[in-house]
Amino acid sequence: MRSLRTFLRTMFLLVFLGWLTIWILLPTNIYKNTWTPKLQSNLNSTYFREQGKNLLLFTFPIMFIGALSCIYLHLHQNRTQKSYTREDVNRYLCSLRRPLLVMSPIGVVTSMELIFVAMFGVLLIWSLSNYLQTSFSHLHMHMEGEKVWEAKFRSVSLRLGYIGNICWAFLFFPVTRGSSILPLVGLTSESSIKYHIWLGHTSMVLFAAHTIGFIIYWGITNQMKEMLEWSKTYVSNVAGEIASLIALAMWVTSFPRVRRNMFEVFFYTHHLYILYILFYAIHVGVAYMCMIAPGIFLFLVDRHLRFLQSRQHARLLSGRLLPCDALELNFSKTPSLHYNPTSIVFINVPKVSKLQWHPFTVTSSSNMETNCLSVAIKNVGSWSNKLYQELSNSSLDHLNVSVEGPYGPHTAQFLRHDELVMVSGGSGITPFISIIRDLIFQSQQQESHTPKLLLVCAFKHYADLTMLDLVLPVSGSTTEISQLQLQIEAYITRDKEEPPRDSQKQIQTICFKPSFSDSPISAVLGPNNWLWLGAIISSSFLMFLLLLGIVTRFYIYPIENNSDEVYDWSFKVLWFLFLLCACICICSSAIFLWWKKQNVVEINKQIMNVELFTPERSPGSWIYGSERELESLPHQSLVQATNVHFGARPDLKKILFERKGKDVGVLVCGPRNLRHEVARICSSGLADNLHFESISFNW
Repeated sequence: MRSLRTFLRTMFLLVFLGWLTIWILLPTNIYKNTWTPKLQSNLNSTYFREQGKNLLLFTFPIMFIGALSCIYLHLHQNRTQKSYTREDVNRYLCSLRRPLLVMSPIGVVTSMELIFVAMFGVLLIWSLSNYLQTSFSHLHMHMEGEKVWEAKFRSVSLRLGYIGNICWAFLFFPVTRGSSILPLVGLTSESSIKYHIWLGHTSMVLFAAHTIGFIIYWGITNQMKEMLEWSKTYVSNVAGEIASLIALAMWVTSFPRVRRNMFEVFFYTHHLYILYILFYAIHVGVAYMCMIAPGIFLFLVDRHLRFLQSRQHARLLSGRLLPCDALELNFSKTPSLHYNPTSIVFINVPKVSKLQWHPFTVTSSSNMETNCLSVAIKNVGSWSNKLYQELSNSSLDHLNVSVEGPYGPHTAQFLRHDELVMVSGGSGITPFISIIRDLIFQSQQQESHTPKLLLVCAFKHYADLTMLDLVLPVSGSTTEISQLQLQIEAYITRDKEEPPRDSQKQIQTICFKPSFSDSPISAVLGPNNWLWLGAIISSSFLMFLLLLGIVTRFYIYPIENNSDEVYDWSFKVLWFLFLLCACICICSSAIFLWWKKQNVVEINKQIMNVELFTPERSPGSWIYGSERELESLPHQSLVQATNVHFGARPDLKKILFERKGKDVGVLVCGPRNLRHEVARICSSGLADNLHFESISFNW
């Protein structure tokens, strides 16, 4: 088994390096004058025509990796689902993941990230310089009387678009939530969002320069009529201009100030990517779309599977309203659904908003709570405020909720450390609750390594202490935490002392009635069913190639071969996109329905088990309000492990430098300033035993 995984890893590396080599050679004379004529004569058959070469060189390698990696992840998951050893992580790679650069607005950048950013920058510069060198040596005048500098200006504008196309080849990989490629390099979609942002900004700068450059060129050469050109045989200028306007709207609304203050505008505008892809494809043509197709293909597979999962309502069992204006929702789930701590789910509540989906941290442990999944939601926005008010309604006995996910890390990597220091600010404590719950379970297993835990949490007000109550699940699971080496240091920054008891609210627990239309959250095809995801990717891609070949050979080719006319450029693109989307929808839906039919027994059994579910207790706060249920051993252990500091902020430098363990994992989640402060301490070089990891859910 180990040799098979090694063989697959080697194959992935070789195929990826080969694919990357093609991108490196693409702008050179070797590719243009030596490779292209041979490849066109051998690959541009009557079945695939001009896109045959790019399908083989650019599309097939990544689709091959995407499908085969599902087998690797299935084998790796079977090995690591129950345990995770410290030997699984290369120490050299750990050193490369330490923060190297901490600054706004790019945030925390590790050595490894900086290396890859530099390599990608070199690729862009290399490609642009070679494109310009090749074009300048064989400069074409596109109109009579055109000057050399005008032709060079046009060439530069055109090649900037080529470079933007390279960014688009990577743009969709970070936002594929159930990706089979990201786990190969130890990434998750949540941690890769910043790469999507970087690529988006870079591509937009390049495409904006490309568009403006051509408008200037047409203006100085008196060809402004070209802006209205929609060619049937070549590039459509109008389609490119429409794509540029759509991209501009998406770009402007994605800047942090707009996104934070007007999230709904950002959210809805970003869904214009569908129209953008359409007009961009019409602009560049089928051959160039094949170069960026793998990322789009895998993203659409993931997007359709998410759509299928979200069509059914999740069974909501209960909720807890905390005095700090936070709430916890408890859902029923099938026992086969496994996820790792710090995972997230996307939630839609039609009664609050039919279109909005928001990500929230999973606070439960799939090992401890096999039948229940919990999420924590802080009341900090209009959507969460409406939900909180809805749950505060005493007459509410049922609520329709749709769920996508959970999504998260492929392995519980925090288990490799000897000691864990978790630093949180406000609602940033929620991912650490799932870690604590999972380690409570691990501590009860024989021969299981559980690191020492130090939780440093900062809250504004005393009422926020009730977030710590979420450490203990409401589902009635048996929790024995005395074997866990846990210490909690809670800092109340704005309150100097405990407020009067008569002004303190109590935790409110709500039980919801079941509905026949609800289903437990089950393992959607992907992270919990890698082999099924591999079947979807491979079958949909093979079907796409088959249908594309049939349409090209028996419909498009006869038209072009039997007459002097060329088949409409835009219609070719529409055929390409239609077949791509149709094959994904057909294969994904068929396999999803087949899988659901095979698992209907487990789902129905789970529905029967939870219909009469009622929380065993409605816990009062064990610190807040000083009503400590010391007769309960879990409550007693938590009280004894917690120190509360009023009117103070944690001295993070002192706390972290006091950690003397050989391998200390430092996890931080909270406001940007807090994350940056911890990152600077860990990257200072004064403590080599500190290994930093940021958990950020800023969308």
